[in-house]
Amino acid sequence: MRVCIIGGSGHANFVFQGVDQDPSIQVVGVAPGSEGEDVGKFLQAAQKRGQQPQHYDDYRRMLDELKPDIAAVNCHFGDHGKANFEVLSRKIHLFAEKPLATTMEELAVLKQEYDRAGVEVAAMFGLRYNPAFYTAWQAVNAGEIGEVRLINAQKSYRLGSRPEFFKHRRSYGGTIPWVGSHAIDWVYWFSGQEFVSVMAHHSTMANRGLGNMEMTALCHFKLTNEVFASVNIDYLRPSTAETHGDDRVRVAGTKGVIEVRHGKAYLVSEGEPGTRELPLMENKGIFFDFVRQVRGEGKCLVSAKDSFVVTEACLKAREAADTEAIIYF
Repeated sequence: MRVCIIGGSGHANFVFQGVDQDPSIQVVGVAPGSEGEDVGKFLQAAQKRGQQPQHYDDYRRMLDELKPDIAAVNCHFGDHGKANFEVLSRKIHLFAEKPLATTMEELAVLKQEYDRAGVEVAAMFGLRYNPAFYTAWQAVNAGEIGEVRLINAQKSYRLGSRPEFFKHRRSYGGTIPWVGSHAIDWVYWFSGQEFVSVMAHHSTMANRGLGNMEMTALCHFKLTNEVFASVNIDYLRPSTAETHGDDRVRVAGTKGVIEVRHGKAYLVSEGEPGTRELPLMENKGIFFDFVRQVRGEGKCLVSAKDSFVVTEACLKAREAADTEAIIYF
């Protein structure tokens, strides 16, 4: 399986986790996807594994000359749509940083191209494979909490230092589509419902000189079957915190409640008294799973539909925050 990496700004380390699990995965080329991007860390990661990918300045030429099976796109977020289109138009399987695009117009073009291309697509919603979230999802699927009625999800990060492109909406895309996309994905994944409407707010206050980058956001979703969900997002986690992120979800159902916090899954249900900490379930990881799907050996936990639907939900939530209006799907 031949893979090219486009860009140096996202989570293409998922590719190398897959290489570690399956040495038949070969990174054959690396190129920037945005102006001024440094892809050196991915070249080094490949070389540490005994691979010698070619380094290109132009990712389009790389795709044309190397003709990979899969392209992993993780450039500046505002360039996702353009790079993803170039991949799909060449009928190459696409493993893409989220969101797939940062405008609704680009997303519509990508959907059309995907329908024509006949290839596989997965956005990098790798937190579905985190043991705690995966375990909680399996418990929900097993009926442990009955019918899902309410979801609260959280993404909280340390601010740390952020590159220049985070300061500008065009290149960054917004904190809801970037940070919030994981939590919005959990809402879609755990609920098993479709989005109906969203209202939201976001703020650049206290962003320490980072231009248009929002520091806080809050979204309220209505889904089919009258399921409601909230998503809170912030860069306010102190630098002294023990981990970079504080990711949480609470899913309340007709027979119980399951929560993920601090890397563990906790269940309260009608079946047993008290709160149970669930034993964590392991899985191979998102890129390994995606490669298996490309080979026809199974299904990735993140489908093309999931990738497009959650991207749309992120962009509509951002629009709701920008306009202070309820946005419908």
